[in-house]
Amino acid sequence: MDAQITIPQSRQDNTFQRLVRTFRVSAWLGWQIEANWADPLVFAIYALIKPLASAAIIVVMYGIITQGDFGQPIFAYIFIGNAFYIYVGQVMSGVSWAVIDDREHYRMLKYVYIAPIHIPTYLLGRGVAKFVFASISVFVTLLAGVLFLQIPLDLLQVDWLLFIVSLAIGVNMLALMGLMLGSIVLLLVNHSFGMGEAVAGALYLFSGAIFPLEVLPEWIRWVGFIMPVTYWLELIRRALLPDIAAGFPTLASLSNGQLLGIMLGLTVFFAVAAFLTFNYCDREARERGYIDRTTNY
Repeated sequence: MDAQITIPQSRQDNTFQRLVRTFRVSAWLGWQIEANWADPLVFAIYALIKPLASAAIIVVMYGIITQGDFGQPIFAYIFIGNAFYIYVGQVMSGVSWAVIDDREHYRMLKYVYIAPIHIPTYLLGRGVAKFVFASISVFVTLLAGVLFLQIPLDLLQVDWLLFIVSLAIGVNMLALMGLMLGSIVLLLVNHSFGMGEAVAGALYLFSGAIFPLEVLPEWIRWVGFIMPVTYWLELIRRALLPDIAAGFPTLASLSNGQLLGIMLGLTVFFAVAAFLTFNYCDREARERGYIDRTTNY
């Protein structure tokens, strides 16, 4: 008779509670680190000015090239893509930056490792603060676009269900991509500070964030079609500006349901890939002694 191994319910509950506790505490820690470096008034001013300054770069460039013709649909297309791309830089880089911050800056990563927590959940939780700040930046950017640049964003015409579902799937996908980067950073002991920004910059050029993929040469256009951010930004544009998004042929052949299916599939893929990558990099980092190694860069 084959013996069956069963996990006691109490142990299952303890594991779930440990994951929830790890995520909650790491999210709180990330918030304290991100928001505690300045006076609240100074921090609030910074949180408002930073996204506006970033958006102003695109606005000025577009204005010079088109001689101030902000009424064209392409401007709203660019503006929405640039606004929501803030999540890519903040969430993806934020999760991976937690490794550098704890190991290089605070030199606490080795203590985190010996604590009774789940390390991947801890890293994902550290990205929550970045998500909150990114959301504030996106809101401020959109508000400025509607008030001062005539972005045709009508709240009554927004497909809120599509927007919320797309945003939730996309943010989780970005966090998992960040976990993959963080795993790789565990094995990088030199010049790892710019890795998140470098990946975000590459995605910025090839994901259709600031121009349709048709602008790219055919021999390199395929890069954009294999990037998940491309499909995510398309869904966001369709939810917020359905009429304008329909005017660009990049992904016109795909329905909203098909795009959501692609996003879900990619999220599952990155979930599996992220945890496999973390398990490998974590094991190698432990064996090489990289967990408590500092480079003074």
